[in-house]
Amino acid sequence: MFPLRTFLVLTLLASLAGCASAPRPQPSPERVPVLFVHGTDDNPNAFHAMRRAFLEAGWPEERLSAVRMHPNNGQAPIEVLAWQVRRAARGLRERTGAERIDVVGFSLGALVSRYWLQELRGHLHVRRFISISGPHQGTYLAYVRREPALVQMRPGSDFLRALERPRKDPFGETEVLSFWTPLDTTILPADSSRLPGAIERTFLVPLHPMMLSSPEVLSAAVEELARPEHE
Repeated sequence: MFPLRTFLVLTLLASLAGCASAPRPQPSPERVPVLFVHGTDDNPNAFHAMRRAFLEAGWPEERLSAVRMHPNNGQAPIEVLAWQVRRAARGLRERTGAERIDVVGFSLGALVSRYWLQELRGHLHVRRFISISGPHQGTYLAYVRREPALVQMRPGSDFLRALERPRKDPFGETEVLSFWTPLDTTILPADSSRLPGAIERTFLVPLHPMMLSSPEVLSAAVEELARPEHE
């Protein structure tokens, strides 16, 4: 039987060895804040399923924010709505201390976000932009309404032609992705959601609004925004 002193020494050494070899918990990579921008006749609740997907993937709630554009029915021109997105983005950066954020825009919200990025120098503050079913080439469905923003979404409108004019690096260093479905019956034709220069991902989602609840789209959005900076 060991003397008490020997026993205590051996116990202390074993404890120190255990501390030295025990794996230290690694901090999880900090998630880039995400700003969500909704579409016509919609509000931040449209992103309920997507917010939940990001929370489950490890984003802190305070790093997820959704713009509430007003008015939301197309009565304000896209340029006016873009200034609202600009203010919301600045607020998110100030609250989180992040230099750059990621942006997810749906339908009209994708077009509003694009205008902010291109024309209001928003690209200086955005790492990645995911456009989901945005009418970048317009939609013929916009002819059934006369609100200013809807008129701007008609194919060949002055607004869209101005966005499409040739320019060098319209998005700067911002990585741009376009998610769209060839089955879309709101964006007509469906391939109007294609955005020149963007990385494209297509999904066989049968309805326009379902692009914000489809498990495949949610998983892809999380996957793209979880990628490290230089991957």
